[in-house]
Amino acid sequence: MKVSEILQVKGNILYTATPEMPLVDAVNIMAEKDIGSLVVMEFGDLVGMLTFREVIKTLHANNGSIGAGTVRKYMDDHPITVTPDTEVNEVRRMMLEKHARYLPVMNAKTLLGVISFYDVARAMLEAQNFENRMLKAYIRDWPAETAQED
Repeated sequence: MKVSEILQVKGNILYTATPEMPLVDAVNIMAEKDIGSLVVMEFGDLVGMLTFREVIKTLHANNGSIGAGTVRKYMDDHPITVTPDTEVNEVRRMMLEKHARYLPVMNAKTLLGVISFYDVARAMLEAQNFENRMLKAYIRDWPAETAQED
């Protein structure tokens, strides 16, 4: 299974922020849309990711306050990316090794979407369920053995 297949199922809704957006506005978007990340775009290019991890670190550093900073100050400015052709097993490895819950999907310099740990887990579960159904149907339709005469 490839990343492109996950994106097809997920759809193409994508939420973005700009680096100069106040962090509080970005957090409000994340809360209102019930999402865990925003892609940070500047002049049509991916320049970072803002996830709940960066927000939590900011709250901790500011004694529970978001503060008046911009997204640029707190975003991950070197997010790990994948392509539509990346195999899901490679995505799983990357997510686990880098503790990344959200990965932008890029085709050259074009942002196609973001996949989450949840999206990958759901896709894997659906693939396993499909395979299980096919195996059960195969077993159920197994041809009966005929008795052989000596």
